[in-house]
Amino acid sequence: MSLLAATLALAASPAAAAVKLQCPGDKNGDGVSDTQGIVCLSLSAGDGFVTMADGKPQYMFGFGDVTGVRANKVMEAGMLGARFPAPLISVDEGDHVYLNLTNVGMMMRPDLFDPHTVHWHGFPQASAVFDGVPDSSISINMGSTLTYYYQAIEPGTYMYHCHVEATEHMQMGMLGNLYVRPAQNKKPNNFTFPNGFVHKTNYKYAYNDNDGSTYYDVEYAIQMTSFDSFFHDQHEAVQPLPFALMKDDYPMLNGRGYPDTVNPSALPPPAANGGIRSQLDSSLIRATAGQKVLLRLSNLSVTKFFTLSSLGIPMRAVGRDARLYRGPDGKSLYFETNSITLGGGEAMDVILDTAGINPGTYFLYTTNLNYLSNGTEDFGGMMTEIRIN
Repeated sequence: MSLLAATLALAASPAAAAVKLQCPGDKNGDGVSDTQGIVCLSLSAGDGFVTMADGKPQYMFGFGDVTGVRANKVMEAGMLGARFPAPLISVDEGDHVYLNLTNVGMMMRPDLFDPHTVHWHGFPQASAVFDGVPDSSISINMGSTLTYYYQAIEPGTYMYHCHVEATEHMQMGMLGNLYVRPAQNKKPNNFTFPNGFVHKTNYKYAYNDNDGSTYYDVEYAIQMTSFDSFFHDQHEAVQPLPFALMKDDYPMLNGRGYPDTVNPSALPPPAANGGIRSQLDSSLIRATAGQKVLLRLSNLSVTKFFTLSSLGIPMRAVGRDARLYRGPDGKSLYFETNSITLGGGEAMDVILDTAGINPGTYFLYTTNLNYLSNGTEDFGGMMTEIRIN
């Protein structure tokens, strides 16, 4: 057969969608690598429901966690499995990451055939094909899977989201926390930095600082987001989309408004969600007096800048947008503050030093006071507690 004939025959053959998971180093077929340094993750992209802090059910789009689910069960497991925020992705510097994304379709909107992507925001991709921006890469149609490959070469706090019809899909909830832990964590025990700081096994750092200045004891990823409830209701009702009128009325931290933010457990499943829990991530911050707390803060709102303030515990900003705060000459640009402001797509790493702080309950909250509400109810919204034991 000539090359031309073969090309025409291929073009004439019907396209077939398939769920095919790739995971190098997987020895037993469970989709999880058994080889050190290789991380395999699997996400579903579809729809589901969440519950706002005032009890309002909210239709959403989102990603679900199907890691470890065999390929022939992914479609079933992913339907109505959307989580908000999306499943946390945390890897080590140097890891080879294989991320399988399967588009399971919209159970509540079978009229929609939207493709989906994963965009690792702010990360230097090995190839544009893995960037998730449809203009220059691949998007995944319903019933199909794409495996993204990344080598985690730069530590810091990132975020991820769908980049197809980005304003709509991000507003609808396709947002997640993502960070890379630095190689400095794996220094040998008693390694001494040039300034005399001595590393111990299990010490953790925000960045490869070479002096121990970003050391912390406990860490929390906190993502600022907000929903326009009318926009979500219109989606469920199959109505025209009011993009120009978008106005968020449910500000949240990790997909919850206060007081749900301080519930350490997964929230009960919404009635319409078939018993599937969709809000698993608490924003409650806990520490023992004297510990250092790393907050990995990010904002993925498509409509608002937000300011977060720590009441009673100063914050030391050590990094922004996955870059250590250092000048070109290597000098520290860290600064102390009580509040930080982030626009959509921005991240900041701050350390709370609880040395000398009295045990008790402190608050992390937005100073945009109109966003301390859940819909029309006051005393909620973008706020959580810092509990020092």
